[in-house]
Amino acid sequence: MSEKYKANNPDKIYFVTFAVVQWVDAFTRREYKDILVDSLQYCQKEKGLIIYAWCIMTNHLHLALGTDGKLPLADIMRDFKKFTSVSLVRAIQENSQESRKEWLLSLFQTAAAGSAKHQKYQFWQSQYHPVELTSNGQQQRCLEYIHQNPVVAGIVNTAEAFLYSSATDYAGGKGLIEITFME
Repeated sequence: MSEKYKANNPDKIYFVTFAVVQWVDAFTRREYKDILVDSLQYCQKEKGLIIYAWCIMTNHLHLALGTDGKLPLADIMRDFKKFTSVSLVRAIQENSQESRKEWLLSLFQTAAAGSAKHQKYQFWQSQYHPVELTSNGQQQRCLEYIHQNPVVAGIVNTAEAFLYSSATDYAGGKGLIEITFME
């Protein structure tokens, strides 16, 4: 991996995106999105993850984040992806209401077959490419991009109306995940 895509400085803010393999719309059910929310909250409390902004879309997750230095960001992201991958596949397997169960599991199984590090299922695409946000301008553009994703996708009319995003916090409300505001 190039040095350009490594989160080497724990004092900096990074923009990352996690995408589901083949950009499949896996986050169409609340219980799947809640697994991500719970996992992010755990990483905040137990691993030192600092979240500045976030948004869960139907097939990807955007984050502006950093660490308190307790653990390297790469380790936190690795653990997050591994845990959520297993949890989400299990949730899909156990969901009697999931009409796309066989198709989703087949897709994740096919993705794993082409990977040396995944055994049975691969949920997430392999990379997350952290991009360091080195200026206030970059941070503000990133914040706007993250929060406008559901508006551009036609899910909501205003960013702060989207439950699975930090836009509510930046509009003065209380969202699902505790955030640290960008200055």
